[in-house]
Amino acid sequence: MTELVSETETARSEASADQIQSAVHAIADRSRAASRKLARANRAWKDRALLAIAEALKAHQPGLLEANARDLELARAEQLAAALQDRMKLTPARIDQLIAALHNLASLPDPVGTVVRGQTLPNGLRLRQVQVPMGVVAAIYEARPNVTIDIAGLALKSGNAVILRGGSAVAQTNSELLSVIRDALETVGLPADLVQSVDHYGRAGAAVLMKARGRVDVLIPRGGHELIQTVVNESSVPVIETGEGNVHIYLDESASVNSAVEIVLNSKTQRPSVCNTVETLLVHQKFSGLSEVLKALAEAGVRLHADSRVLAELPTGLVATEATDEDWATEYMDLDLAVGMVDSMDQAISHIRRWSTGHTEAILSNDLSNTERFVAEIDSAAVIVNASTRFTDGGELGLGAEVGISTQKLHARGPMGLSELTTTKWIVHGEGQVRG
Repeated sequence: MTELVSETETARSEASADQIQSAVHAIADRSRAASRKLARANRAWKDRALLAIAEALKAHQPGLLEANARDLELARAEQLAAALQDRMKLTPARIDQLIAALHNLASLPDPVGTVVRGQTLPNGLRLRQVQVPMGVVAAIYEARPNVTIDIAGLALKSGNAVILRGGSAVAQTNSELLSVIRDALETVGLPADLVQSVDHYGRAGAAVLMKARGRVDVLIPRGGHELIQTVVNESSVPVIETGEGNVHIYLDESASVNSAVEIVLNSKTQRPSVCNTVETLLVHQKFSGLSEVLKALAEAGVRLHADSRVLAELPTGLVATEATDEDWATEYMDLDLAVGMVDSMDQAISHIRRWSTGHTEAILSNDLSNTERFVAEIDSAAVIVNASTRFTDGGELGLGAEVGISTQKLHARGPMGLSELTTTKWIVHGEGQVRG
Protein backbone atom coordinates (compact mmCIF):
# COMPACT_ATOMS: atom_id res chain seq x y z
CA MET A 1 0.00 0.00 0.00
CA THR A 2 1.09 3.57 -0.56
CA GLU A 3 0.99 5.86 2.40
CA LEU A 4 0.80 9.54 3.31
CA VAL A 5 3.21 9.11 6.21
CA SER A 6 6.78 8.51 5.08
CA GLU A 7 8.30 5.22 6.21
CA THR A 8 11.63 7.06 6.57
CA GLU A 9 10.33 9.07 9.49
CA THR A 10 11.41 8.20 13.01
CA ALA A 11 9.49 5.17 14.25
CA ARG A 12 6.22 6.09 15.85
CA SER A 13 6.11 6.03 19.63
CA GLU A 14 3.55 3.94 21.47
CA ALA A 15 1.72 7.15 22.32
CA SER A 16 1.50 8.07 18.62
CA ALA A 17 0.16 4.62 17.76
CA ASP A 18 -2.43 4.95 20.51
CA GLN A 19 -3.42 8.37 19.21
CA ILE A 20 -3.86 7.02 15.69
CA GLN A 21 -5.96 4.16 16.96
CA SER A 22 -8.12 6.52 18.99
CA ALA A 23 -8.53 8.86 16.01
CA VAL A 24 -9.53 6.08 13.59
CA HIS A 25 -11.90 4.55 16.14
CA ALA A 26 -13.48 7.99 16.61
CA ILE A 27 -13.97 8.26 12.83
CA ALA A 28 -15.64 4.85 12.79
CA ASP A 29 -17.87 5.76 15.72
CA ARG A 30 -18.96 8.96 13.97
CA SER A 31 -19.67 6.89 10.86
CA ARG A 32 -21.87 4.58 12.92
CA ALA A 33 -23.84 7.51 14.34
CA ALA A 34 -24.21 9.03 10.85
CA SER A 35 -25.38 5.71 9.38
CA ARG A 36 -28.20 5.60 11.93
CA LYS A 37 -29.39 9.01 10.77
CA LEU A 38 -29.18 7.88 7.16
CA ALA A 39 -31.34 4.86 8.01
CA ARG A 40 -34.25 7.28 8.46
CA ALA A 41 -33.77 8.82 5.00
CA ASN A 42 -36.12 7.76 2.23
CA ARG A 43 -35.14 7.30 -1.40
CA ALA A 44 -35.97 10.87 -2.39
CA TRP A 45 -33.69 12.27 0.31
CA LYS A 46 -30.79 10.03 -0.68
CA ASP A 47 -31.29 10.89 -4.35
CA ARG A 48 -31.17 14.61 -3.50
CA ALA A 49 -27.80 13.98 -1.87
CA LEU A 50 -26.46 12.21 -4.97
CA LEU A 51 -27.63 15.03 -7.23
CA ALA A 52 -26.15 17.63 -4.87
CA ILE A 53 -22.78 15.88 -5.09
CA ALA A 54 -23.07 15.82 -8.89
CA GLU A 55 -23.77 19.56 -8.98
CA ALA A 56 -20.89 20.23 -6.61
CA LEU A 57 -18.47 18.25 -8.79
CA LYS A 58 -19.39 20.42 -11.75
CA ALA A 59 -19.10 23.62 -9.74
CA HIS A 60 -15.73 22.64 -8.26
CA GLN A 61 -14.24 21.15 -11.42
CA PRO A 62 -11.41 23.74 -11.73
CA GLY A 63 -10.24 23.09 -8.17
CA LEU A 64 -10.45 19.33 -8.65
CA LEU A 65 -8.38 19.49 -11.83
CA GLU A 66 -5.79 21.70 -10.15
CA ALA A 67 -5.43 19.29 -7.23
CA ASN A 68 -5.18 16.37 -9.63
CA ALA A 69 -2.52 18.17 -11.66
CA ARG A 70 -0.41 18.53 -8.51
CA ASP A 71 -0.75 14.80 -7.81
CA LEU A 72 0.21 13.97 -11.39
CA GLU A 73 3.22 16.29 -11.23
CA LEU A 74 4.48 14.39 -8.17
CA ALA A 75 3.77 11.09 -9.94
CA ARG A 76 5.88 12.14 -12.93
CA ALA A 77 8.69 13.30 -10.65
CA GLU A 78 8.63 9.92 -8.91
CA GLN A 79 8.49 8.16 -12.31
CA LEU A 80 5.39 6.17 -11.47
CA ALA A 81 4.24 3.73 -14.14
CA ALA A 82 2.28 5.17 -17.05
CA ALA A 83 -0.65 2.84 -16.32
CA LEU A 84 -0.80 4.08 -12.74
CA GLN A 85 -0.71 7.70 -13.89
CA ASP A 86 -3.60 6.99 -16.25
CA ARG A 87 -5.70 5.62 -13.37
CA MET A 88 -4.83 8.68 -11.30
CA LYS A 89 -5.81 11.20 -13.94
CA LEU A 90 -8.95 13.32 -13.85
CA THR A 91 -10.09 15.17 -16.96
CA PRO A 92 -13.22 17.20 -17.67
CA ALA A 93 -14.56 14.17 -19.57
CA ARG A 94 -13.89 11.83 -16.65
CA ILE A 95 -15.54 14.24 -14.22
CA ASP A 96 -18.55 14.32 -16.54
CA GLN A 97 -18.61 10.51 -16.39
CA LEU A 98 -18.65 10.66 -12.58
CA ILE A 99 -21.50 13.16 -12.68
CA ALA A 100 -23.41 10.93 -15.10
CA ALA A 101 -22.84 7.94 -12.82
CA LEU A 102 -24.32 9.84 -9.86
CA HIS A 103 -27.38 10.81 -11.91
CA ASN A 104 -27.73 7.18 -12.97
CA LEU A 105 -27.52 6.03 -9.35
CA ALA A 106 -30.24 8.49 -8.42
CA SER A 107 -32.48 6.98 -11.11
CA LEU A 108 -32.10 3.42 -9.82
CA PRO A 109 -34.49 1.78 -7.33
CA ASP A 110 -33.50 1.92 -3.67
CA PRO A 111 -32.61 -1.62 -2.56
CA VAL A 112 -33.30 -0.89 1.11
CA GLY A 113 -36.57 -2.44 2.20
CA THR A 114 -36.88 -4.74 -0.80
CA VAL A 115 -38.58 -7.97 0.24
CA VAL A 116 -36.42 -10.95 -0.67
CA ARG A 117 -39.04 -13.49 0.42
CA GLY A 118 -41.96 -13.80 2.78
CA GLN A 119 -44.69 -16.09 3.96
CA THR A 120 -47.29 -16.68 6.63
CA LEU A 121 -46.66 -19.76 8.77
CA PRO A 122 -49.44 -22.19 9.82
CA ASN A 123 -49.29 -20.65 13.33
CA GLY A 124 -50.11 -17.22 11.91
CA LEU A 125 -46.62 -15.64 12.12
CA ARG A 126 -46.02 -13.31 9.17
CA LEU A 127 -42.41 -13.37 7.91
CA ARG A 128 -40.46 -11.06 5.65
CA GLN A 129 -36.78 -11.11 4.77
CA VAL A 130 -35.81 -7.61 3.63
CA GLN A 131 -32.67 -5.92 2.36
CA VAL A 132 -31.01 -3.53 4.84
CA PRO A 133 -27.76 -1.51 4.80
CA MET A 134 -24.48 -3.05 5.97
CA GLY A 135 -23.98 -0.02 8.24
CA VAL A 136 -20.35 1.15 8.08
CA VAL A 137 -18.41 0.17 4.95
CA ALA A 138 -14.68 0.81 4.61
CA ALA A 139 -12.74 0.81 1.34
CA ILE A 140 -8.99 0.67 0.83
CA TYR A 141 -7.88 1.42 -2.72
CA GLU A 142 -5.01 2.86 -4.76
CA ALA A 143 -4.66 5.80 -7.12
CA ARG A 144 -8.25 5.86 -8.34
CA PRO A 145 -10.08 9.15 -7.69
CA ASN A 146 -13.12 7.83 -9.58
CA VAL A 147 -13.46 5.13 -6.91
CA THR A 148 -13.89 7.85 -4.28
CA ILE A 149 -17.06 9.04 -6.00
CA ASP A 150 -18.28 5.58 -7.02
CA ILE A 151 -18.02 4.14 -3.52
CA ALA A 152 -19.42 7.22 -1.80
CA GLY A 153 -22.41 7.31 -4.16
CA LEU A 154 -23.16 3.60 -3.88
CA ALA A 155 -22.79 3.66 -0.10
CA LEU A 156 -25.17 6.59 0.29
CA LYS A 157 -27.86 5.15 -2.00
CA SER A 158 -27.69 1.79 -0.19
CA GLY A 159 -27.94 3.48 3.20
CA ASN A 160 -24.35 3.04 4.40
CA ALA A 161 -21.72 5.32 5.86
CA VAL A 162 -18.31 4.88 4.25
CA ILE A 163 -14.70 5.30 5.43
CA LEU A 164 -12.14 5.74 2.66
CA ARG A 165 -8.42 5.06 2.43
CA GLY A 166 -7.33 6.21 -1.01
CA GLY A 167 -3.55 6.25 -0.73
CA SER A 168 -0.92 8.94 -1.15
CA ALA A 169 -0.63 8.99 -4.95
CA VAL A 170 -3.87 10.99 -5.29
CA ALA A 171 -3.91 12.49 -1.80
CA GLN A 172 -4.61 16.05 -2.95
CA THR A 173 -7.30 14.97 -5.41
CA ASN A 174 -9.07 12.81 -2.84
CA SER A 175 -8.88 15.54 -0.21
CA GLU A 176 -10.62 17.93 -2.61
CA LEU A 177 -13.22 15.30 -3.55
CA LEU A 178 -13.93 14.53 0.10
CA SER A 179 -14.49 18.19 0.86
CA VAL A 180 -16.90 18.51 -2.09
CA ILE A 181 -18.88 15.42 -1.01
CA ARG A 182 -19.13 16.38 2.65
CA ASP A 183 -20.25 19.94 1.90
CA ALA A 184 -22.87 18.67 -0.54
CA LEU A 185 -24.28 16.26 2.04
CA GLU A 186 -24.79 19.08 4.52
CA THR A 187 -26.69 21.14 1.94
CA VAL A 188 -29.42 18.48 1.90
CA GLY A 189 -29.48 18.00 5.65
CA LEU A 190 -27.48 14.77 5.89
CA PRO A 191 -24.42 14.33 8.15
CA ALA A 192 -21.06 15.07 6.53
CA ASP A 193 -19.67 12.15 8.52
CA LEU A 194 -21.43 9.73 6.20
CA VAL A 195 -18.25 10.01 4.10
CA GLN A 196 -14.90 10.16 5.92
CA SER A 197 -11.27 9.29 5.25
CA VAL A 198 -8.31 7.93 7.20
CA ASP A 199 -5.78 9.09 4.59
CA HIS A 200 -4.32 11.57 7.06
CA TYR A 201 -3.08 8.64 9.17
CA GLY A 202 -1.32 6.81 6.35
CA ARG A 203 -0.50 3.12 6.48
CA ALA A 204 -0.88 3.09 10.26
CA GLY A 205 -4.44 4.36 9.91
CA ALA A 206 -5.24 1.69 7.34
CA ALA A 207 -3.87 -0.96 9.69
CA VAL A 208 -6.15 0.24 12.49
CA LEU A 209 -9.10 0.28 10.10
CA MET A 210 -8.45 -3.35 9.18
CA LYS A 211 -8.61 -4.31 12.86
CA ALA A 212 -11.70 -2.24 13.74
CA ARG A 213 -14.02 -5.23 13.95
CA GLY A 214 -17.27 -4.21 15.61
CA ARG A 215 -16.81 -0.61 14.51
CA VAL A 216 -16.60 -1.36 10.77
CA ASP A 217 -19.05 -3.88 9.28
CA VAL A 218 -17.31 -4.76 6.04
CA LEU A 219 -14.04 -3.85 4.32
CA ILE A 220 -13.53 -3.79 0.55
CA PRO A 221 -10.01 -3.62 -0.94
CA ARG A 222 -9.59 -2.49 -4.53
CA GLY A 223 -6.23 -2.42 -6.20
CA GLY A 224 -3.27 -4.61 -7.06
CA HIS A 225 -2.41 -8.08 -5.81
CA GLU A 226 -0.23 -6.86 -2.94
CA LEU A 227 -2.83 -4.49 -1.53
CA ILE A 228 -5.67 -7.01 -1.78
CA GLN A 229 -3.70 -9.82 -0.16
CA THR A 230 -2.50 -7.52 2.62
CA VAL A 231 -6.08 -6.61 3.48
CA VAL A 232 -7.34 -10.20 3.20
CA ASN A 233 -4.55 -11.60 5.37
CA GLU A 234 -4.33 -8.86 8.00
CA SER A 235 -7.94 -7.75 8.45
CA SER A 236 -10.14 -8.90 11.29
CA VAL A 237 -13.04 -6.95 9.75
CA PRO A 238 -15.05 -9.11 7.29
CA VAL A 239 -13.66 -8.58 3.78
CA ILE A 240 -15.32 -8.73 0.38
CA GLU A 241 -12.35 -9.57 -1.80
CA THR A 242 -12.01 -7.93 -5.18
CA GLY A 243 -9.57 -9.54 -7.56
CA GLU A 244 -6.96 -9.03 -10.19
CA GLY A 245 -8.00 -9.21 -13.78
CA ASN A 246 -5.91 -11.76 -15.67
CA VAL A 247 -8.58 -11.74 -18.36
CA HIS A 248 -8.72 -14.14 -21.33
CA ILE A 249 -10.34 -14.15 -24.75
CA TYR A 250 -10.64 -17.43 -26.66
CA LEU A 251 -10.97 -17.15 -30.45
CA ASP A 252 -12.86 -20.25 -31.58
CA GLU A 253 -12.28 -21.54 -35.11
CA SER A 254 -15.75 -20.31 -36.11
CA ALA A 255 -15.26 -16.72 -34.90
CA SER A 256 -15.92 -13.90 -37.36
CA VAL A 257 -12.60 -12.34 -38.37
CA ASN A 258 -13.90 -8.77 -38.59
CA SER A 259 -15.71 -9.05 -35.28
CA ALA A 260 -12.65 -10.63 -33.64
CA VAL A 261 -10.42 -7.76 -34.72
CA GLU A 262 -12.81 -5.15 -33.36
CA ILE A 263 -13.55 -6.93 -30.07
CA VAL A 264 -9.94 -7.86 -29.28
CA LEU A 265 -8.76 -4.32 -30.05
CA ASN A 266 -11.44 -2.80 -27.83
CA SER A 267 -10.73 -5.27 -25.04
CA LYS A 268 -7.00 -4.47 -25.08
CA THR A 269 -6.65 -0.84 -26.11
CA GLN A 270 -9.80 1.05 -25.07
CA ARG A 271 -8.31 1.58 -21.61
CA PRO A 272 -5.44 -0.83 -20.95
CA SER A 273 -4.80 0.21 -17.33
CA VAL A 274 -8.00 -1.24 -15.87
CA CYS A 275 -8.88 -4.70 -14.57
CA ASN A 276 -11.32 -5.77 -17.31
CA THR A 277 -8.73 -5.37 -20.07
CA VAL A 278 -7.80 -8.61 -21.84
CA GLU A 279 -4.33 -9.88 -20.94
CA THR A 280 -4.19 -13.24 -22.77
CA LEU A 281 -5.54 -14.15 -26.20
CA LEU A 282 -5.97 -17.86 -26.99
CA VAL A 283 -6.47 -18.71 -30.66
CA HIS A 284 -7.75 -21.99 -32.10
CA GLN A 285 -5.28 -23.38 -34.67
CA LYS A 286 -7.98 -23.35 -37.37
CA PHE A 287 -9.08 -19.73 -36.80
CA SER A 288 -8.50 -18.06 -40.16
CA GLY A 289 -7.93 -14.48 -39.04
CA LEU A 290 -4.85 -14.67 -36.81
CA SER A 291 -2.77 -12.43 -39.11
CA GLU A 292 -5.45 -9.75 -39.24
CA VAL A 293 -5.86 -9.71 -35.46
CA LEU A 294 -2.11 -9.54 -34.81
CA LYS A 295 -1.59 -6.79 -37.39
CA ALA A 296 -4.38 -4.69 -35.87
CA LEU A 297 -2.92 -5.11 -32.38
CA ALA A 298 0.59 -4.18 -33.54
CA GLU A 299 -0.69 -1.12 -35.39
CA ALA A 300 -2.39 -0.03 -32.15
CA GLY A 301 0.95 -0.21 -30.31
CA VAL A 302 0.35 -3.50 -28.49
CA ARG A 303 3.51 -5.42 -27.57
CA LEU A 304 3.01 -9.12 -28.26
CA HIS A 305 4.27 -11.97 -26.08
CA ALA A 306 3.63 -15.08 -28.17
CA ASP A 307 4.15 -18.81 -27.84
CA SER A 308 6.26 -20.70 -30.37
CA ARG A 309 3.32 -21.61 -32.61
CA VAL A 310 2.13 -18.00 -32.88
CA LEU A 311 5.71 -16.80 -33.42
CA ALA A 312 5.96 -19.18 -36.37
CA GLU A 313 2.92 -17.55 -37.99
CA LEU A 314 3.73 -13.89 -37.33
CA PRO A 315 2.99 -11.74 -40.38
CA THR A 316 6.02 -10.24 -42.10
CA GLY A 317 7.29 -7.16 -40.29
CA LEU A 318 5.72 -7.95 -36.92
CA VAL A 319 7.87 -8.67 -33.89
CA ALA A 320 7.04 -10.42 -30.65
CA THR A 321 8.85 -11.80 -27.64
CA GLU A 322 8.51 -15.44 -26.68
CA ALA A 323 5.89 -15.94 -23.97
CA THR A 324 6.85 -17.58 -20.68
CA ASP A 325 4.85 -18.77 -17.69
CA GLU A 326 5.32 -15.29 -16.24
CA ASP A 327 3.45 -13.81 -19.21
CA TRP A 328 0.52 -16.21 -18.79
CA ALA A 329 0.33 -15.20 -15.12
CA THR A 330 0.70 -11.45 -15.59
CA GLU A 331 -1.97 -8.77 -15.35
CA TYR A 332 -0.10 -6.26 -17.54
CA MET A 333 -2.53 -3.34 -17.22
CA ASP A 334 -0.61 -1.87 -20.16
CA LEU A 335 -0.29 -2.30 -23.92
CA ASP A 336 1.09 -5.84 -23.63
CA LEU A 337 -0.73 -9.03 -24.59
CA ALA A 338 0.15 -12.70 -24.26
CA VAL A 339 -0.95 -14.76 -27.28
CA GLY A 340 -1.11 -18.54 -27.48
CA MET A 341 -2.37 -21.11 -29.99
CA VAL A 342 -4.47 -24.11 -28.92
CA ASP A 343 -5.61 -27.24 -30.74
CA SER A 344 -9.03 -27.36 -29.13
CA MET A 345 -11.45 -25.79 -26.70
CA ASP A 346 -10.28 -28.37 -24.17
CA GLN A 347 -6.80 -26.82 -24.28
CA ALA A 348 -8.21 -23.30 -24.05
CA ILE A 349 -10.33 -24.17 -21.02
CA SER A 350 -7.38 -25.95 -19.36
CA HIS A 351 -5.16 -22.91 -19.91
CA ILE A 352 -7.79 -20.55 -18.48
CA ARG A 353 -8.38 -22.79 -15.46
CA ARG A 354 -4.66 -22.78 -14.71
CA TRP A 355 -3.94 -19.08 -15.13
CA SER A 356 -7.21 -17.20 -14.61
CA THR A 357 -7.81 -15.01 -11.57
CA GLY A 358 -11.56 -15.64 -11.89
CA HIS A 359 -12.42 -12.14 -13.12
CA THR A 360 -13.63 -12.23 -16.75
CA GLU A 361 -13.24 -14.62 -19.68
CA ALA A 362 -14.71 -14.28 -23.16
CA ILE A 363 -15.32 -16.55 -26.14
CA LEU A 364 -15.72 -15.31 -29.71
CA SER A 365 -17.55 -17.99 -31.67
CA ASN A 366 -20.43 -18.65 -34.05
CA ASP A 367 -20.86 -22.20 -32.78
CA LEU A 368 -23.74 -22.33 -30.28
CA SER A 369 -22.66 -25.62 -28.70
CA ASN A 370 -19.14 -24.27 -28.15
CA THR A 371 -20.37 -21.06 -26.54
CA GLU A 372 -22.75 -22.96 -24.27
CA ARG A 373 -19.96 -25.31 -23.20
CA PHE A 374 -17.59 -22.41 -22.53
CA VAL A 375 -20.20 -20.64 -20.40
CA ALA A 376 -20.90 -23.83 -18.45
CA GLU A 377 -17.29 -24.83 -17.81
CA ILE A 378 -15.58 -21.50 -17.16
CA ASP A 379 -15.83 -20.56 -13.48
CA SER A 380 -15.21 -16.80 -13.41
CA ALA A 381 -17.22 -13.88 -12.08
CA ALA A 382 -18.14 -12.86 -15.63
CA VAL A 383 -18.26 -14.92 -18.82
CA ILE A 384 -18.83 -13.01 -22.06
CA VAL A 385 -19.90 -14.30 -25.47
CA ASN A 386 -19.05 -12.31 -28.61
CA ALA A 387 -18.46 -8.96 -26.89
CA SER A 388 -15.64 -6.95 -25.35
CA THR A 389 -14.33 -7.81 -21.90
CA ARG A 390 -14.59 -4.09 -21.11
CA PHE A 391 -18.28 -4.63 -20.35
CA THR A 392 -17.47 -6.22 -16.98
CA ASP A 393 -18.20 -2.94 -15.24
CA GLY A 394 -20.97 -1.85 -12.89
CA GLY A 395 -21.91 1.17 -14.94
CA GLU A 396 -21.98 -0.77 -18.21
CA LEU A 397 -24.08 -3.55 -16.69
CA GLY A 398 -26.73 -1.16 -15.38
CA LEU A 399 -25.63 -1.02 -11.73
CA GLY A 400 -24.96 2.72 -11.82
CA ALA A 401 -21.39 2.29 -10.60
CA GLU A 402 -19.38 -0.32 -8.76
CA VAL A 403 -17.44 -0.64 -5.54
CA GLY A 404 -15.23 -3.21 -7.21
CA ILE A 405 -15.42 -6.55 -8.99
CA SER A 406 -15.56 -9.44 -6.56
CA THR A 407 -13.86 -12.68 -7.57
CA GLN A 408 -14.89 -14.53 -4.44
CA LYS A 409 -18.01 -16.68 -4.14
CA LEU A 410 -19.59 -15.50 -0.89
CA HIS A 411 -22.39 -12.88 -0.86
CA ALA A 412 -21.19 -10.85 -3.85
CA ARG A 413 -19.58 -11.92 -7.12
CA GLY A 414 -18.73 -9.80 -10.14
CA PRO A 415 -19.39 -6.04 -10.24
CA MET A 416 -20.69 -4.91 -6.85
CA GLY A 417 -23.49 -2.37 -6.99
CA LEU A 418 -26.26 -1.29 -4.66
CA SER A 419 -27.65 -4.69 -3.72
CA GLU A 420 -24.19 -6.01 -2.91
CA LEU A 421 -23.82 -3.30 -0.26
CA THR A 422 -26.86 -4.57 1.59
CA THR A 423 -27.48 -7.53 3.84
CA THR A 424 -30.84 -8.85 5.03
CA LYS A 425 -32.84 -9.12 8.22
CA TRP A 426 -35.95 -11.08 9.15
CA ILE A 427 -39.04 -9.21 10.29
CA VAL A 428 -41.54 -11.37 12.15
CA HIS A 429 -45.07 -10.17 13.02
CA GLY A 430 -47.14 -12.14 15.50
CA GLU A 431 -50.33 -11.88 17.54
CA GLY A 432 -49.24 -13.40 20.80
CA GLN A 433 -47.87 -16.70 19.51
CA VAL A 434 -45.50 -18.67 21.75
CA ARG A 435 -43.40 -21.64 20.81
CA GLY A 436 -44.67 -24.96 22.05
